Amino acid sequence: MAGRLITVFGGSGFIGRHLVRRLAQAGDRVRVAVRHPDSALFLKTMGDVGQVTPVQANLRDDRSVAAACAGADAVVNLVGILYSRGKQSFAAVHHEGALRVAAAARTAGAKRFVQMSALGASARSPAEYARTKAMGEEAVKNAFPGATIVRPSVVFGPEDGFFNRFAAMAAISPVLPVVGRPPAGPSFQPVYVGDVAEAIVKAIDDPATQGKTYELGGPARYTMAEIMALVLQWTGRKRIVAWMPSGLVNLQACLLELLPVPPLTRDQLRLLDTDNVTSGALPGLEALGIQPTPAEAVVPAYLERFRRGGGKRQPLRTA
Repeated sequence: MAGRLITVFGGSGFIGRHLVRRLAQAGDRVRVAVRHPDSALFLKTMGDVGQVTPVQANLRDDRSVAAACAGADAVVNLVGILYSRGKQSFAAVHHEGALRVAAAARTAGAKRFVQMSALGASARSPAEYARTKAMGEEAVKNAFPGATIVRPSVVFGPEDGFFNRFAAMAAISPVLPVVGRPPAGPSFQPVYVGDVAEAIVKAIDDPATQGKTYELGGPARYTMAEIMALVLQWTGRKRIVAWMPSGLVNLQACLLELLPVPPLTRDQLRLLDTDNVTSGALPGLEALGIQPTPAEAVVPAYLERFRRGGGKRQPLRTA
């Protein structure tokens, strides 16, 4: 392959696999930097023989990060976590890890760097997740002048942990809880994973994106209660959608945090105190020439399996 060499940290994740596919289709060689390369072997089938190569890298280790960046024309960092646990803390991953990758990319002579952040990233946020995302942005800008930052809202797609989670809850629970601000919860602006992947490709390709921050949101905004209602509509379920008092939800989060993979944490509840929508002050998908994909055009097909009786299985839409 004579295309560019692009290193994607976290390329085996939800957004990463869609990005890797698009880069491979464009003729680029893709080096997928992950902690466990064996778990990323499925990505090799997205390109020609030798075009997609998983390599071992740990964001806490300078040597492995430097090796993953060596010779790359562009580097993308998608690594993020939803809960903090031991050495995999928010600060270690979102701040120190992002800094380490950006510094290694610059030392390696990469021409472009793209950092995945999140809507709501702010040094003033009550949630540690959002504060460390903001710290990571600043660290990246200092280590790699000209880096592009992308801040997506909640990302949806066939493998998402958002609509799929609520649909799974609706299949077994008589009540779908609304948390956050009463009575309808916070607002979200769900963005399609294919659009996010395309935005990152545009950021790599277009020099005009250097040094800019993009807020990536879909074409519509929904409160949490509205999202629950849509999930029920798309899965053909009849359930009660009810707001839950913050004290009760906090108590549940305290207990759920003890699980190996907690479905809810107190830090996530702090995130739900604010809306997860674009501000309008920064460029978005349209500025990159991308028409945002409506959730209604994609989500019903992959939630069909949650219908009573299993529904008719639909082919999954991919990026």
